[in-house]
Amino acid sequence: MKSDRILLWSSCALALLTSLPVVAGAQEQQMVKDLRGKWKFQIGDDRRWADPSFDDRKWDDIFVPSAWEDEGYPGYDGYAWYRTQFDVPDDLRDKVLTLHLGTIDDADETYINGHFIGFGGQFPPHYISEYGWSREYHLPQWCLKFGQRNVIAVRVYDGGLAGGITRGKIGIYAQSDPLRAEQSLAGTWKLKTGDDFSWKEPSYDDAGWQDAAVPLFWETQGLKDYDGFAWYRLKFRPSSALDGKRLILLMGKVDDLDETYLNGERVGRTGSMSPHGGRIRTSNEYAELRAYTLPGGLLKFGEENVIAVRVYDGWLHGGIYDGPIGLITRDAYQDWKHRHRDRKNPWDLLREMFQ
Repeated sequence: MKSDRILLWSSCALALLTSLPVVAGAQEQQMVKDLRGKWKFQIGDDRRWADPSFDDRKWDDIFVPSAWEDEGYPGYDGYAWYRTQFDVPDDLRDKVLTLHLGTIDDADETYINGHFIGFGGQFPPHYISEYGWSREYHLPQWCLKFGQRNVIAVRVYDGGLAGGITRGKIGIYAQSDPLRAEQSLAGTWKLKTGDDFSWKEPSYDDAGWQDAAVPLFWETQGLKDYDGFAWYRLKFRPSSALDGKRLILLMGKVDDLDETYLNGERVGRTGSMSPHGGRIRTSNEYAELRAYTLPGGLLKFGEENVIAVRVYDGWLHGGIYDGPIGLITRDAYQDWKHRHRDRKNPWDLLREMFQ
């Protein structure tokens, strides 16, 4: 009897995990651009098809969402590309936007105006299917053309059975009540793979590190298939309007674990990373919002400050991938938390189911 109950709850848990990302997102976001309908489609694989200037007028039309087997490609397994164009009105310039592509069978890479913004699963030779997971990709403001035409290109690999952008509410969504930093620190940071604690020191010279957009998965920025340690660094001057206030540093969401330092002092961490390597365990830390209280006097107004973030990625996606990134007053943060205190993420609901 007990084993039957466990099996029942396990089945419910699997269904919840595969469906709740869409449900939870729908509660906090509203569609501002419907992308359901006819897209351009071509079987095969050519990286040039991500270029927004590519002429796709000779490609076939295909309805999205639907399995491509139902749209005239029965029995086809392998690579294919989707493309579509859309406008972004100027009144969305200050919104926090997310691209929803529903479920994709099996793996994808998604581009906006030629910029690689997200992926699900892995392509051969290290093939991993994520056919049951809804794709929701943060849309950085800098990759969009407001008041102009924009191009989405989606590279898809199907390993068998149904293939393509198969189902879901396809569109661009705006968060209805986003948490906003009062001083945004999103933008270009420095990034280096490896692990060295001297990299937290404010005096360290990071001029030779690569530039990286934050927030955005590091796999989209030249570190495809990289798992392990890496560090981010940013030099900035805090706004004088925040002087004398109790502040919180927002580091968005990090896949998987982080330790965050300000001017050489650790101000927060999520998860546990051994200082000398060894086995590291990860769970659902990637879904947790990083918000770290800053001790009084640590932030230097009128001077340059340095944030250093040690990150460990255990598998697939990695890095600081979602916002908000920046400084916020404690009062503003608490106001937002109180407005959202009754909303639960899928992991919280799962814990309640098994209690």
